[in-house]
Amino acid sequence: MSRILIFFLIIILISGCKTVTQKVDEASEKETKRLSKFLKKTESDLKMEFGNPDLIEQGKSKNKTLVYYDSKFKIKCERRFEVDQKSIVVAFNSKNCF
Repeated sequence: MSRILIFFLIIILISGCKTVTQKVDEASEKETKRLSKFLKKTESDLKMEFGNPDLIEQGKSKNKTLVYYDSKFKIKCERRFEVDQKSIVVAFNSKNCF
């Protein structure tokens, strides 16, 4: 009887972990789709959506990186957009943004 109970508890825990993983994957995919809309857009379009960046880094390739920080549920979200010399967004990266 106790083995059956333990078996069902293990199955419930495993299925719960899969559900959380699926939700994180879905949120990450949604974030990627949202940010990819800014590729080949101007820096001003980006600033209209996100406001002024929290940090601007100058890269070796003369491109600059606009960094935006956000915090949700005490998890620090970081979005980075690389902007070329013509003020066009050429790349992005997102960490912990759900």
